[in-house]
Amino acid sequence: MSAVPSHDVLIIGAGLAGQRAALAAAGTGATVGIVSKVHPVRSHSVAAAGGINAALNPDDTWESHAYDTIKGSDYLGDQDAIEIMCRAAPEEILWLEHAGVTFHRDHTGHLGTRAFGGASAARTYYVADITGQAILHVLYEQLMKHHEQLARYEEWFTTDLLQDDEGRCVGAVCRNLRDGRLEVFNAKSTILACGGAGQVYEPTTNGLIVTGDGIAQAYRLGARLMDMEMVQYHPTCLAGNGILITEGARGEGAWLLNAKGERFMERYAPNKLELASRDVVSRAEQTEINEGRGFPDGTVALDITKVPRQRTLEALREIVNIGRDFAGVDITREPIRIRPGQHYVMGGVKTDADGRTTIPGLYAAGEVACVSVHGGNRLGANSLLDTLIFGRRAGEHAASLQRQIPMPKTPAARALETERRIAAIIARDKRPGYRRVAQIKAELGASMNEHVAVFRDAAGLQTAHETIRRLKQEEPRAAIDDSGSVFNQDVIAAIELGYMLDVAEAIVVAAKERKESRGAQFRTDFPKRNDEDWLKHVDISRNGDATPNVSYSPVTITRWQPQERTY
Repeated sequence: MSAVPSHDVLIIGAGLAGQRAALAAAGTGATVGIVSKVHPVRSHSVAAAGGINAALNPDDTWESHAYDTIKGSDYLGDQDAIEIMCRAAPEEILWLEHAGVTFHRDHTGHLGTRAFGGASAARTYYVADITGQAILHVLYEQLMKHHEQLARYEEWFTTDLLQDDEGRCVGAVCRNLRDGRLEVFNAKSTILACGGAGQVYEPTTNGLIVTGDGIAQAYRLGARLMDMEMVQYHPTCLAGNGILITEGARGEGAWLLNAKGERFMERYAPNKLELASRDVVSRAEQTEINEGRGFPDGTVALDITKVPRQRTLEALREIVNIGRDFAGVDITREPIRIRPGQHYVMGGVKTDADGRTTIPGLYAAGEVACVSVHGGNRLGANSLLDTLIFGRRAGEHAASLQRQIPMPKTPAARALETERRIAAIIARDKRPGYRRVAQIKAELGASMNEHVAVFRDAAGLQTAHETIRRLKQEEPRAAIDDSGSVFNQDVIAAIELGYMLDVAEAIVVAAKERKESRGAQFRTDFPKRNDEDWLKHVDISRNGDATPNVSYSPVTITRWQPQERTY
């Protein structure tokens, strides 16, 4: 094995949170390594369509943005962190614009906005319906400026986080997908920025790479997870394949209709209609479907013909293509069938506002993390903001430690343990009758989508948990076909399966624990929000191979007291 790569800051994941953290750390003079299992511009941030929120307009205020975010979170969001995010948002938008992001401008030449769900003002800045992709490419260009102190490890898969004898995270073991080579990476600080866990569900709007790697790796190291029961179902996904139709469509004026042609949101959110918060709209749609007012294929309709055709072609051009290519529908001329689909995990690795987890030396930012700015339900267009604000803060804080501590010296031989584990996966019995990784993953996804979705109850959650425990028994024997070393995605999928099962169990255990309905957690057996008993975070930590441990932490309330939530 070659000399061990060493960096002041090692960042795992190269989406928006990872790239923003890398730029912030490199800006302090720290040496940075950024590891990504795909090419950075293929990171899942590329799928963010609708925009990014900020109270940049002189008529808007950060306090209004913060209140909307807190109300959207169903009062589970930590208000100190939300204040940090909303105060910093306008400056971040201007930083992006100056870096080269071509945000939409109105006819006066000013940055233009669109309306988004749960917001009291139109404060979503956007690039057509490819906002995430546009920002991601600009950040990647900016990384090139720091090439002397910033090493990019593209298409490397992180298999293990490393800890020293004192329990500090001191780097990671990573596998080069091109040739199967393993390397130990030493680092004074490590930042997880590797996204959420959507592939735990089937279908999902998330890419195939979104398998909960960072959440599970931190959990296995002993880090605490928080708000894991809060899993967002996006209201507008194509039936069957889960492809996302951006909230920008409703922001531009599209209506939701049931099979009778009724604009049913008038019954559920008379003030905000289609622009109520995502959990409210998803429950309304699912109720219409469950009560027989949907279409026979279990959908309702999104009518984008209410938007002027020219505006649709200009501002929603990607979903025009999606409608044509995946549903055979011209959305400028007829409604398209949609239903709620798994989209986002509000929970994740518990962090403070600087990205620090409960493990010294380990940070997290973006969807992998839970600083709890989203609480029980994330507002649309707050996720890009979260990745950038807390990615930057994590990068700066992690880099600030570099002068205080020596470079760890984990020997290259530490990778031999991982090598043996991978060899054992390749050597698994491949005879007929042994279940494949994909079969186990499909059963997991179906169970989660049936029992841990828009509506939940104790019996369904128990069934899901029993399924997960059984699949955990089967996972170590899951057969793979590829025995090679070059781009062996079979091996990667086998490792990811273990991560997904850990994350799924954390979600289900937290959902069973929270005996109320709040935000994305709607328990039909506990249909009311109960602030007296449950205005607190559910924390999950590992308990060996047994059911995870559950504990609680307080919700930080600064100035906005919980109220009844109506739209």
